[in-house]
This record gives sequence, C-alpha cells and structure tokens, in this order.
Amino acid sequence: MKDIAQTGLLRSFGLKMAIIIVMSSIIGSGVFKKVAPMAEGLYSPTLVIAAWISAGLIVLFGILSIAELGTLFPDSGGPFSWLEKIYGKTISFLYGWASFTVIQTAAISSIAFVFAGAINTFVSLPHLSPALESITFFGIIQPFDNIGAKLVASILIIILTLINIKGAKKGGYVSLVFTFIITVCIVVISCLALSSSIGSIETFKRVSINYPPAGFTFLGFFGAMVIAMRNAFWGYEGWITLSFIGEELEEPHKTLPRAMIIGTILIIALYAIINFSYLYVMPIDEMLAAVNADQNNIAAIVVINKLFGDGGAFIIGAMILVSTFGCTNATILVSSRIYYAMAQNGLFFKGAAKCHPKNNTPSNALIYQCIWACLLVFSGSFDLLTDLIVIAAFVFYGLIVFGVILLRNKNKNVHRPYKTLGYPFVPIIFVVFCLILLVVSFFESPNKSIIGIGLILSGLPFYYYWRKQASNGPYKDL
Repeated sequence: MKDIAQTGLLRSFGLKMAIIIVMSSIIGSGVFKKVAPMAEGLYSPTLVIAAWISAGLIVLFGILSIAELGTLFPDSGGPFSWLEKIYGKTISFLYGWASFTVIQTAAISSIAFVFAGAINTFVSLPHLSPALESITFFGIIQPFDNIGAKLVASILIIILTLINIKGAKKGGYVSLVFTFIITVCIVVISCLALSSSIGSIETFKRVSINYPPAGFTFLGFFGAMVIAMRNAFWGYEGWITLSFIGEELEEPHKTLPRAMIIGTILIIALYAIINFSYLYVMPIDEMLAAVNADQNNIAAIVVINKLFGDGGAFIIGAMILVSTFGCTNATILVSSRIYYAMAQNGLFFKGAAKCHPKNNTPSNALIYQCIWACLLVFSGSFDLLTDLIVIAAFVFYGLIVFGVILLRNKNKNVHRPYKTLGYPFVPIIFVVFCLILLVVSFFESPNKSIIGIGLILSGLPFYYYWRKQASNGPYKDL
C-alpha cells in the first residue's frame, strides 16, 4: 500500500498521471479563443505563432526554475509553502488569498463558462426576460444575464468537485480520458487542415491590411508582442498547478520536474501546430472579420466552419467541451490543496484543513472552492477574468522564481535533488519578463491592473484577523 503523508493525503500519482495532470490543467479554452486578439495586435500569422512559442518558452523557463523549489519542498500547496519559506507568511498568504479570490477560482469559473458556451452549440440554453437580464449590481455585475450558461457552468463545477471529493485518483482518471481525447482531436484537426486544398502556405504568409506599411517600430513591436503573449499566457495558465500536489506524487524529486517539463513541451508543440493550422486555412483578415461580426464567435469555430462547412461548429464545439471539461477538473483537483495548506497553518477557514475520513481528500477545501467559483460564474465576464488572472498570477510567478536565486545565495550548501538548468540565466530571464509584462499591462490596461492588485491586497484584513486568532490557538508561533 502506498504511504500516507502526515497530512493524510495519499501519494496517488506517478509520472504518467502527473504528465496528464499538467496537460489537462493547461489545455482549456485559450487554444481556441486567443488567436483572434493576438492577431488583432500583431497583424501577421508568423508573428502570432512566434508569440505562442515565445510564451511557451517563457513558461518553460519558469518551470525549469520552480522545479528546483518543488523538489526541495515537496509540500501540499506548492507555491504557498515556498513563498512562506522565502519571504515569510504575509507574502505567502497573499498568494493563497489571490489564488482563492481570482487566480485559481476565476480560472475554474472562466473555463466552466466556456464549457457552457460549447453546450449552447448543441442545445439552445435558456434566457430570462430582458428586464431581469439587465439587472445590474455595482454597475458591472449582471447575475441574471445568460442565466442558462451560468447554471450549466455551476453544475459542471459542482459535479467535478464531488468527483474529486470521492478520491484524487478518480479525478486523475477523468483528466486522463479527456486529455487523451483532446490531444487526438487537435492532432487530427491539424492534419486535416494542413492536407486540405483550402489552405496554403501563401495564405499563412499573407499579413493583414492593417500591418504597418513600413513595419513595426521597435517599441510598437515590443508592446504588441508582450500583449499578444499575455493573451497566449491564458492558453498556458495552469502550468504551475502540479506543484500544488507535491505530497501526493510518487518520488516527487523525480516526478515533479520530469512531468512539468515533458507536459509543457508537448503543449507548446500542440498549440503551435493547431494555431498554424488556423492561419494556414483562413487569411488573417477574413478570420478577424468573422470573429468581430459577433462577440460570441470563436476563432477556431469560424476556421473549422470554412474547412468542413457548417458542421464545423459541432466539431469544434465537441472539442471545446472535451478540453474545458478536463481542464476544469484538473484545476479543481489541484487548486484546493492551496487552501488546505493555508488552513493547516491557521490562515484560512478552519474547516478547510480537514481531510475526508475515508477518501483522504481535502473535501472541505474543495467545497469552499466550489462555492466561490460558482459565485464568480455569476459575477464576471470571460475576458475580464482571464486578464485579471494573468496579471495577478505573474506578480507571484516572478516572486517565486526570484526566490530560486535568493535561496541559492542564502542556503548554498543545502542538497537540491534537482537544480535549475541554465541557472542563473533562465530564472533571471523569466523574472525580467514578469516585470515587463506587469509594466506593459499597467500602461495598456491600468484599470485591470489596479483591480488585480486590489484583489491581492484585499486579503490583508483577513490575514491579520487569522493571525490574531492563531496567536491564541495552536498556531501561536506564527
């Protein structure tokens, strides 16, 4: 029988399942939706593919760096535990709080909402009366708008939460099946597109009529590429999540870095080939015109419609169902471990520290996560949530990777089961890019940036309250 960690969590995942969790945590809606906003800023198919690959390489640099922390501290909650060891409890808490308020729960609700939109391709979802749908709170929240999709998204989150409460392996098997299906679908669709007489390399080489006649200036290109990569990062979001379940990996010092590196390289290849296929089949301006004709249009659907006729919407709709189902499940599985770890330190709702007595899963943390994610489904728009996720997440990604450098200097003689390849250049490049992304985002989208930072800092009152409570209880050493 596999060992049980002191926390009560089982070591359930070997290398193959860990790779599946990495891939299923990443492949969601971004690969189908984000090619259009990237094309609108870069105006060139070649540059769009370059942005996808560049974003993937930056993510890979991050993975090569954090794998050192993951093997050094293979704790449940991953970055939450690392940040505490590097910077102390305040920064660690703010990461966990941001994960609960926006980074992880908003990812769950956003992906589930796209799943509901794909359902609408096959079955028309109900709407309420215009009067009810127009009810607004705080000027931005319309809880009754698109009520059918919101109910479907919430039901999906609830069902997958119940599956993961039943057992980590059950959740892992769900991810295994759906990741295999979507990977096969992406490869098949790409092969059909590239072998079709409709597409051509000349189509791919054709730039938009809006492409600057004299080419981009350096600053213009730099800004457009960073914003395009920010869009691509939504497609890669989830790359860090395997580290949340370090205590549940078999031989984590080997499994964690191998799974994250292999899984991410496979994702980069899949994303490059399918986005190349989109722009091989449909000229960039034609794709943008079709997408901009209706805010609900998805780039992948208009391209597949051109390739296969009107039935293309059903093909890509089915693919989106599969990918978002698997991604929602994987994100639910791993994210709850953050709040479990926080609660064990007395810095979250006390009930979240409890394991299910039979299933050895963080059942209460899963339930709290489910409730908040469902509330977010009724509160936010997809694009706002995804931009907030990326902005908030990269604040902490930069801190985490910079922590690799700090610990190398602080604890030089500590044994490290895995050492970052290309150190110190790989982590430095990643940290510098995080800073660039945040600066560009602030100037390009100041309101979103302020909201993202505000959500992070909103946890401070809770932190001081829980610290005060902990000082009188079993965590008085905090």
